Amino acid sequence: MTVMISVAVAIMAGLLMTRLTNLFRLPDVTAYLIAGVAIGPYCLGALGIEGLGFTSFDGIDELSSLSNLALGFIAFAIGSEFRLSQLKNTGRQAAVIGVVQAVTATLLVDAALIGMHCVMPDQISVPAAITLGAIATATAPAATLMVVRQYKAKGRLTDILLPVVALDDAVGLVVFAVSFGMAEALKGGAADTLSIIVEPLLEISASLILGAVMGWLLTQLEKIFHSNRNRMSLIISFVILTVALSMIEIDFGRVTLGFSSLLVCMMLGTVFCNMCPLSEELMDKSDKWTAPLYALFFVLSGAGLDLGVFSNLAVVAVGAVYIIFRSAGKYLGAYGSAAVTGCEPSVKKYLGITLLPQAGVALGMCLTARELGGHDGNFIRNIVLFSVLIYELIGPMLTKIALTRAGDIKPKGEEIINRREQKLRKAAENK
Repeated sequence: MTVMISVAVAIMAGLLMTRLTNLFRLPDVTAYLIAGVAIGPYCLGALGIEGLGFTSFDGIDELSSLSNLALGFIAFAIGSEFRLSQLKNTGRQAAVIGVVQAVTATLLVDAALIGMHCVMPDQISVPAAITLGAIATATAPAATLMVVRQYKAKGRLTDILLPVVALDDAVGLVVFAVSFGMAEALKGGAADTLSIIVEPLLEISASLILGAVMGWLLTQLEKIFHSNRNRMSLIISFVILTVALSMIEIDFGRVTLGFSSLLVCMMLGTVFCNMCPLSEELMDKSDKWTAPLYALFFVLSGAGLDLGVFSNLAVVAVGAVYIIFRSAGKYLGAYGSAAVTGCEPSVKKYLGITLLPQAGVALGMCLTARELGGHDGNFIRNIVLFSVLIYELIGPMLTKIALTRAGDIKPKGEEIINRREQKLRKAAENK
């Protein structure tokens, strides 16, 4: 019962907060995150009243399976953007930009944090600096997709943005594996070729294969059904099954075969949208079904933000440097590679801004980074928590601004929204 009450309170808090943030024309993602902070352990949860908010982070962890499920549907939706007809025009540009912006962010953060190590060696070590540089590659696909869907963004920037965000996961896994292997070697261990090269490549390959197989099966089974209601039930069950299968880990001696749920579900969506003639119509219907799940995901993300990191001045200082240089790396890398690949001026100017949000993938990398042990493991986690807090609150707003200025979000759409809200107010007054 407590779990169900927590879910209901979280969704309601997020929805009510959108009424307030709409007055300031902020994206719904920002509203959900603020609502999460409000009902989290540092605000209403601190009152200790069960059901009013989350009294501890353990209560949030109990709903982690729902968060994983929401990420699966988000990845599935992003995968559906990889239609071959569209990739013929943007595929090469997205691939180049996806790699260059990630590597540029890593190099700039590495340089900045290693420089900080020279100034304050007691606070940040070289292994921690290298690991944080690798984590800087990760971009949160969920926040970006939500802004795109809420404002029905369409245009050249959106066409390139979604594939780049999707590729970020694969690039980030490789960069993180190599950098973390170097960090472990510097920490005192020996560089392990299996963990640095073999395991990440195996994880990416296995994830893509599993996603492709599940996508093919979904497409074949979809042909059996003749109503959209049954097709929708099939899609939902397949995404849930795919998320569950991606959590399996298999040990082969020194090598562990794991899967990235984001990559698996992205591949599921990619294969499905390219093989099923009805995929576009079905994806539109699935968006309506998953709206409450997305709201719950972001509210839980906001509730899980640890505001305690602000109490450590060293974390704030290093976190500020991390945010500044990661942002610079994302922007400059995207700008430069977009210019080289011949993208339009609006794409060059605004793409980097839309790549700033950071959340789930980065936090997942933190779990691995704890293996550095001692001060480094906890320090890395606090830095990433600090950056996630900042990025998740301002990232969606910046994404909306960038898409609007690039012309992908039309002002007319906002007028329609305002007109609809005025009609609702008048109807309420007449009652």
